[in-house]
Amino acid sequence: MSNVPQTLKGFRDFLPSEKKARDYITQTITTVVKRFGFEPLETPTLEYASLLLGKYGDEADKLVYTFTDRGDRQVGLRYDQTVPTARVLSQYQNDLPQMFRRYQIQNVFRADKPQKGRFREFTQCDLDIYGSTSPLAEAEIIACIYQIFTAIGFKQPQIIVNDRENLFALLTPYATAKLSVMSLIQSLDKLDKLPESAVIAELVDKGLSLEKASAMMTNVKQALIPTSIVNLIDLTTSLGVPESNLVFSPTLARGLDYYTGTIFEIMLPEFTFGSFGGGGRYDNLIRELGGPSMPAVGVGLGFDRIVEAAKVKQLIPESVLKSADVLVTIFDQKCMNNSLKIAASLRKNGLNVDIYPQAAKLAKQLKYADKQGLPLAIVLGPEEIENNQVVIKDLTTGKQKKVDQNQLVQNLQLLLETKTN
Repeated sequence: MSNVPQTLKGFRDFLPSEKKARDYITQTITTVVKRFGFEPLETPTLEYASLLLGKYGDEADKLVYTFTDRGDRQVGLRYDQTVPTARVLSQYQNDLPQMFRRYQIQNVFRADKPQKGRFREFTQCDLDIYGSTSPLAEAEIIACIYQIFTAIGFKQPQIIVNDRENLFALLTPYATAKLSVMSLIQSLDKLDKLPESAVIAELVDKGLSLEKASAMMTNVKQALIPTSIVNLIDLTTSLGVPESNLVFSPTLARGLDYYTGTIFEIMLPEFTFGSFGGGGRYDNLIRELGGPSMPAVGVGLGFDRIVEAAKVKQLIPESVLKSADVLVTIFDQKCMNNSLKIAASLRKNGLNVDIYPQAAKLAKQLKYADKQGLPLAIVLGPEEIENNQVVIKDLTTGKQKKVDQNQLVQNLQLLLETKTN
């Protein structure tokens, strides 16, 4: 058995290249949501267990990490971001605006069975607007989603939309005393994962006749677009989202039972492994979770899935993945202070600079720079010091040139700009 320390099952390390990609996606999302006026929110990793338990159902409660702390308090790790936000809305209701829009990007924890794509710690990214029943709130959320995905570089994100109230009206005639509308919705929600025949078979297993199950499926699929969705599309296109990116789907169900109106999911046509986020209107949930009575609409984005898709499509800029702009080499011990002054000057002028931490053979230092993906290196030996010059070495082409030290920043910026373009 290996003695090398390992991560806990279901938990991950992110080495520099992966962390840079994740940071880039986080920064892109943050830039867009700020443009839409969303405010940042963070809540503690630990909450009282009593706040978390009993909010998600018996099965979900088993996935909440709980323990007794040193103060003999029952506490739990954050399971999602909605319940803590309900607490915030209640605890700070006199400090927050009546209509509050927030974004939150934090890790959550679930004592789930680890498997491919499922972890015990993962990142959630939520956007919500609280306090408004206007469909403009939904339009703002959808417009923001569209801007996020296009800012990352995805060409044709599709936002699939439906109305839960309309769906309830379509399904109610097929419900029975033993088969609720919510149970029908939960089966319908599997259409993106199962063939229609399998969903119909599940409805039959639940108690519908084959005739009724087939009729229900046909009626839902043929449903006309409701007025609420027509109005929503009109508002959203006015906010700059092309109508071709908004798709009405009468079979979109969203299996969670707390949605009360508009529901939506984000799809990328070039990927076939499911949605990249979803949400909708949930006007009763905050009250049910112990917060104030407050209408709300929001979306949860699949952060990990977005990062992976961006990597597949090569949407993470190379400039993000490199560790620095330039390596300042250390020619020898006598030249070290001069090299350090050069590095300090470059950093002061906004360049990202790595310094080889000791004097070593130049070939070894350049090999390190190449492995780090650095495009340029600075060499400063006795001759350059005497003539107030430096050598700039292009690690991509192998070419090098001497420049005056007072022209170094200008030359480096020009070379870096050329490489970026």
